[in-house]
Amino acid sequence: MRRFTHFLAIDWSGARGERHNGIALALADARGGPPVLVDPGHGWRRNDVLALLREDMPDDTLVGMDLGIALPHADAGAFFPGWAHSPPDARALWALIDDICATDPHLECGSIVSHPELKRYYRHSKAHVGNRFHLPGAQTREGRFRVAEHAQRAQGMRPVSNFNLVGAAQVGKSSLTGMRLLHRLEGRVPVWPVDPLPETGSAIVEIYTSIASQVAGSRKGTSKLRSYETLNDALVLLGSLPVGGSGPIDDHSSDALVAAAWLRHVAHDRLHWNPAGLTRDIARTEGWTFGAL
Repeated sequence: MRRFTHFLAIDWSGARGERHNGIALALADARGGPPVLVDPGHGWRRNDVLALLREDMPDDTLVGMDLGIALPHADAGAFFPGWAHSPPDARALWALIDDICATDPHLECGSIVSHPELKRYYRHSKAHVGNRFHLPGAQTREGRFRVAEHAQRAQGMRPVSNFNLVGAAQVGKSSLTGMRLLHRLEGRVPVWPVDPLPETGSAIVEIYTSIASQVAGSRKGTSKLRSYETLNDALVLLGSLPVGGSGPIDDHSSDALVAAAWLRHVAHDRLHWNPAGLTRDIARTEGWTFGAL
């Protein structure tokens, strides 16, 4: 199994606006030591993260981004079943989203949310659910899920549909804004498994920070690590030195720190790169969540 020299975890945000307290980056060195927060000094902009990924990170870095890199496809044979312009694969989906949102500032995604056709596939509020949010005859009201998200559920996780725009746990907007970023990378950093894992150089994977917290020993239902003490307990379980500090820590920073340590802890494991449910067709359309086994 190839070795990376650094591990960068990105806790992402799909919120409106230019700068975001909800974006946090942490970097772990393969040689050891605690993970460290990457602080731009003024709050992260999504375009700052794009520039870092394109131009300013160490060679051979494994990047984990906490967002959905695609939408459900396998359940209906299309991202947007019933729409004639539904794209055929993940890269075409990224291009479509970025094109529709071209006039939205700061890599925002409002034009998708208000699109006359595509808005029908999303849950916008408890009272406003698009008439294509569910597939005909759906057995659940939670919306559609990717194959990787079904694998997460089998591991005890509770992922939310990428078509859901409601609530603190919603991932719809973070995924849409993230797909805009992935498109604008223009292939400079491969995105596994949409792209093959390169023999050298950096790569991006989708992560779900709750998986990292679960592996680090967090109790079920308490995946957020809101103090330096609980964070450092988790880091030790991941074979990492603790970080400095005491008392409260915001969960965006702690998510990024524990995820960076977790990536370093598991990236050498072949099983993580060969999950049972991942097929070539799933890879090119839905992608996968690293750590969903």
